[in-house]
Amino acid sequence: MTYNDTFIRACRKQETEHVPVWYMRQAGRYDPEYRAIKEKYSLLEISRQPELAAEITMMPVRKLGVDAAILYSDIMNPVASIGVEFDIVKNIGPVIEQPIRSSADVERLRPVDVEGDLAHILETIAILDKELQVPLITFAGAPFTIASYLIEGRPSKSYIRTKELMYSEPLVWAKLMDKLGDMVIAYLRAHVRSGGKAFQLFDSWVGALSPQDFEIFVLPTITRIFAELSDLDVPKIYFPGVSSGELLPTLSGLQADVIGLDWRVSLAEGRRRTGGRFAVQGNLDPYLLTAPMELIKERAKALIDEGIQEPGYVFNLGHGLFPEASLEKLRELTEYIHGYSREALALRKAAQPHS
Repeated sequence: MTYNDTFIRACRKQETEHVPVWYMRQAGRYDPEYRAIKEKYSLLEISRQPELAAEITMMPVRKLGVDAAILYSDIMNPVASIGVEFDIVKNIGPVIEQPIRSSADVERLRPVDVEGDLAHILETIAILDKELQVPLITFAGAPFTIASYLIEGRPSKSYIRTKELMYSEPLVWAKLMDKLGDMVIAYLRAHVRSGGKAFQLFDSWVGALSPQDFEIFVLPTITRIFAELSDLDVPKIYFPGVSSGELLPTLSGLQADVIGLDWRVSLAEGRRRTGGRFAVQGNLDPYLLTAPMELIKERAKALIDEGIQEPGYVFNLGHGLFPEASLEKLRELTEYIHGYSREALALRKAAQPHS
């Protein structure tokens, strides 16, 4: 089997024979085989077993036929290494034992030790580098999103404590962003050194900020992360999470290759708001997967038709897969994306005047 680099080429706005596709949370609870594993082990326990984590990462590649794998891990994994005790609690999410609320709390955070504390994650990446015939995407949680868990102590809808610290203690906030930025840079650099072929920075909750607050309190750190990793010859993706459409115009200076879009902004508008600088990834509403297959294909076709108007399109969801999603529908959708986009791209190429 030859190596499938379609995803890498699309990220670099190069010509592809079909539109590549992968799904956020594609190694997850919609798969009965994965659910059976989760009955025995927690997410954190799986992460500490490289062979098992690698196997779970590969399952959707085999079952769905996607064009990229995404590392089975959690955005909170590196946080333990900087001195934050946490657990991932069923039906809640990350819960922090002692939330960060003061300057002293931020000062206590130590530099991440990726090679020491997180060697199991690097080992998982190395296994996958040998086994996969598609690119491996690794990832990190972006500083605002990680900070929101560290400060709130658990998932939040209002981010009231996070914003309170940001507004009331801007120097403490800046120090926290710096420390988390350093963590992300070291973590992602080690991923690429171990065999990661692309990475995505997940900023799942930054859409809770106004564009002004994002530019003042968060964007400088995001800009620094991509600038400091710009020497790495892999595609770099920034996903500013849900409800982030108003933030897109602020991103045009990032040294990233791809911007992930949620379903509230069209692909064409996403490209326009980011100045046409990036490949785009997205942006089917995940919950559309509850619809009849006919409607799913109709919406996928519309996305593909829009996405291929310019080079650089990766099909994905606008957020992660949910547990009730159907494995069979995902397999059928993946086949449809490949088949339809192959035809559409061939027609588009044939219609171009030959020089």
